[in-house]
Amino acid sequence: MSGAAALQPGPVEGPQGILFGRFMLPDMTEHPCQVANLTIDGATFITESIPSGGQNIVAYLDEIGRVEAISADPVPGGFHVIFPQTGARRERFAARLRWYSSRGADPDANLRRHIRYEPKDNKSHITLPDGRVYTCEVLDISLSGAAVKVEVIPSLGTYIMLGKMRGRIVRYIEAGVGIEFVRPLDGPQLTEQIR
Repeated sequence: MSGAAALQPGPVEGPQGILFGRFMLPDMTEHPCQVANLTIDGATFITESIPSGGQNIVAYLDEIGRVEAISADPVPGGFHVIFPQTGARRERFAARLRWYSSRGADPDANLRRHIRYEPKDNKSHITLPDGRVYTCEVLDISLSGAAVKVEVIPSLGTYIMLGKMRGRIVRYIEAGVGIEFVRPLDGPQLTEQIR
């Protein structure tokens, strides 16, 4: 089997049916869109804002995360995009698409089990296995995990440190990741985090 054949060449069927997102043009303007015909190579963005072809854009797709794209041919109600990723970046993107597609079999598998709280001080950092540290914004936190906004998107299953808490990446959210803690917090620990 060739590498390309193993990288999910066909359309992705997600559990929610409609995938929402937003994209940023080179002039730094942001525009909402719906995503159709999503594959490893490209997609159709349904939107009122149709750029000319050949523009580099950055898109944030719900459940998939950040992806770089190039605008292509216009279509009724939107335009096509091409995903130019190659090598390891293409493989990581394919893994994200496979994960999203597979969620249809068990849509409740990744739902957070505990009440989520928004911390008053949402500034933190994540540390990757190789020691690299990135600042992040904690969107919400619970006994079992957290959702963080961060520029880097580690692969699913990657073990990271969120501040002093060890966890692993279990899902992608818009502009960030969902983290499940290796050891759930207890009440006092959670209180300390959201104070």
